[in-house]
Amino acid sequence: MGNVERCDKTLPLNQMMFHVRRDARLRERWLTDFEALAREFGLSRAEIDAVQAKDPRRLMDLGVHQYYVPQILRLFFGAAQNSNASAALECYKRAFPEETAKALALQARLETTAPPARRARS
Repeated sequence: MGNVERCDKTLPLNQMMFHVRRDARLRERWLTDFEALAREFGLSRAEIDAVQAKDPRRLMDLGVHQYYVPQILRLFFGAAQNSNASAALECYKRAFPEETAKALALQARLETTAPPARRARS
């Protein structure tokens, strides 16, 4: 998945996210007039398309900081449903199918081998 070394600090979307996450008016515009907001920050068509597709892999491949990718998804889906069935997680599952399958298999193995007291807390 993502890593800090792949982050492009000059990418307009990284600059935009730095400001959007701190400003309620910009977050509102993200939802109501994303295209105009994107133009103001100088986003490329590829950046705009990746955001609108809600595609974590494309975002990371463009150089979006890995910290900003889940924040971008939260702007669309909110943070109240952070679970294994959330819309944001579904975006990651589509973008990283092999990694998801491995993680879910590991989770299932751990749940079946966990002591009974630990399974009850899950």
